[in-house]
Amino acid sequence: MRSIYPLSDAGLELLKPFIAKKHISKGDFILRKDETCRHIYFVNKGFARIFYFKNGKEITEWFTAEKNFCFSITSYFEEKPSHLIIECLEDSEVIYLSKEGLDKLCKTQIEISNFFSKMISGALILSQKRMDSIQFETARQRYEQLIKNQPYILQKVPLQYVASFLGITSETLSRIRTQI
Repeated sequence: MRSIYPLSDAGLELLKPFIAKKHISKGDFILRKDETCRHIYFVNKGFARIFYFKNGKEITEWFTAEKNFCFSITSYFEEKPSHLIIECLEDSEVIYLSKEGLDKLCKTQIEISNFFSKMISGALILSQKRMDSIQFETARQRYEQLIKNQPYILQKVPLQYVASFLGITSETLSRIRTQI
């Protein structure tokens, strides 16, 4: 977690009571549909996919690689059931940071508040970049950016997940791949 923000040893000690480490098998879920997200999840080892259902189809919203965090933003802040699902695509070690604990510490500990702010601002920036990509780039540009910035995704997930993540059909992805 120090890769996100340079927590001191004392700051890490304050967080420890609110941290749980879990081993989650490939195909199992960190967060299920309609569960309320009460943690921020840090994928210490492994790989996860965030998705939802729309008209009976799975839509991939995001992938979370090692040393990154994920959560259902709306569910977490509004304390409502999540429409998002977080699934491990490989055996994973996930650190659960309790919302209750973070909220409590943020009120009195500036270092923890800064750590939390850094995580949230990072999530907002990534979300905005993803939205900009969907709105302003062609499907081919999105695919080329994926190859350039996150090539490991192509090695870890089925192409239908990649197509969904890019906001295109599998057939369109196939055409783009043959052109490149």
